[in-house]
Amino acid sequence: SNGMIAGIIGGTGQMGRFFAGVFQTAGWETVVSGRRTELTNRDVAEMADLVLVSVPIRATAEVIREIAPLLSEDQVFCDLTSLKVEPVRAMLASRAEVIGLHPMFGPGVASLRGQTIVATPARCSQETLDTLLSVFREQGAEITISTPEDHDRMMAVIQGLTHFVTLAKAEAIRRTGADIAESLRFTSPIYRIEMGLVGRILAQDAGLYGDILQMNPAVPEVLARFEEAVRALREIVESGDADRFQEFFAANAAHYASYLESATEETDDLINHVVSGR
Repeated sequence: SNGMIAGIIGGTGQMGRFFAGVFQTAGWETVVSGRRTELTNRDVAEMADLVLVSVPIRATAEVIREIAPLLSEDQVFCDLTSLKVEPVRAMLASRAEVIGLHPMFGPGVASLRGQTIVATPARCSQETLDTLLSVFREQGAEITISTPEDHDRMMAVIQGLTHFVTLAKAEAIRRTGADIAESLRFTSPIYRIEMGLVGRILAQDAGLYGDILQMNPAVPEVLARFEEAVRALREIVESGDADRFQEFFAANAAHYASYLESATEETDDLINHVVSGR
């Protein structure tokens, strides 16, 4: 052990357990609190050098407020929530050093290798930040540094819009009455991948997706752009005007120009994998 203690609040949940493993691998001692543990959140907050909050988005601010007054300048306060503005603001009410974290993966991953963690350092020394991030980097994680505001704006697109479109597509298909199993008999590998993304979300817990969509104040603006896009494209499709469609398509191809080649390569790999697996 390196003599450092990581305290994980919500440490009995899947993500909490995953990060307890990460810190143990790095030689830290870990203490956890959860709904059924002997230790309370307050116990953990008083024992640990680093206090990590790993609870659902809707519960985060409340849990942070409960323990913030107990922390001192020589402790580090972190959270693992998918949104950063509100949790970081709540943690800054403590006297501790504050670093928001957002792991861009679920607790089912085998390790940190090849995974991304977004860090939003809000009040900390460079040394504290380096010590924490080296725990993740040494186990193969990529770190993206951001501000809470930029993070939430980016998540409104990366998670909010993506999940919204996937769920809207699921709902549209349900409304057409198309049979899923039947549709898969007609498919190309790309359709299987697209449907796989729909099924993958619906196999999971609604709470996380609801919170990502409903609790990020940057989401409504992005959804307004999406609604405009759907209306504009639908109007072009129904017009039957080939030139207008060409123009729409070209404008987007130009916007994504730098990404088109790698997108094609990456998805070719995916398609080959789907085809060979059948």
